[in-house]
Amino acid sequence: MGRKRKIDLLVISDVHLGTFGCHAKELLLYLDSVEPKKLILNGDFIDIWQFRKRYFPKSHLEVIKKIIDLSTSGTEVIYITGNHDEMLRKFSETFMGSFSIVDKLVLELDGKKAWFFHGDVFDVSIQNAKWIAKLGGWGYDFLILINRFLNWCLVRIGRKKYSLSKKIKSKVKGAIKFIDDFEKTATDLAIENGYKYVVCGHIHQPRIVRKTNKKGTCLYLNSGDWIENLTALEYNDKRWELIRFPELDVKQIKEPQLLTAITVLKRSKSR
Repeated sequence: MGRKRKIDLLVISDVHLGTFGCHAKELLLYLDSVEPKKLILNGDFIDIWQFRKRYFPKSHLEVIKKIIDLSTSGTEVIYITGNHDEMLRKFSETFMGSFSIVDKLVLELDGKKAWFFHGDVFDVSIQNAKWIAKLGGWGYDFLILINRFLNWCLVRIGRKKYSLSKKIKSKVKGAIKFIDDFEKTATDLAIENGYKYVVCGHIHQPRIVRKTNKKGTCLYLNSGDWIENLTALEYNDKRWELIRFPELDVKQIKEPQLLTAITVLKRSKSR
């Protein structure tokens, strides 16, 4: 691509390379449209839990190559481990030129401390019964496959795409409570430790929201995922933006379409 948007910091998470639900082609197009000084991969970038030798398409390999290219051309790439790529935690604190692997990260952004971590540490189902969590992951992958077939049918008859998992999550009170508890736990800990930003992934719920308790305030940010939401966090000019990749036909997408159709879902007010 030609013109690229320059960004101080880019955060993406929950790409799940190696699974059927991953939108690798869309991610590659997005990465080709930006030029970040620093790129944080906030967990579950490669889905080692569900890795299949027979399924790792060329587009998934191209995403990995793109990350390597960014690292060798001046972008600092920081890989934060998640639960689906937890095997990489044995390599935590590994540094290779502009590329590093860590379990968590603290950065100072324009005088404010930012705390980055994947978020699986708050998930009781993973901590206490990993096999149940893995089974849930496979079920989620199967649901995404069904959803893709459903959307293919809907598009053929001129109807809008539909997200089964989003509908299920919105109807299940337990899922809503888990998300609320996750956000509260993350921000309470961040405020307790003096962080002004806490940046997570894991729950596939893109969000920017200011949280306040008796001890202070903190901006909670979640980068979402590249299975359903196709979202990322960008930090530039002392401001956070939550962006969504456009729902366009990847085969027909043109550069001007991409650059103008990327949607800003949320922008932080604090500067």
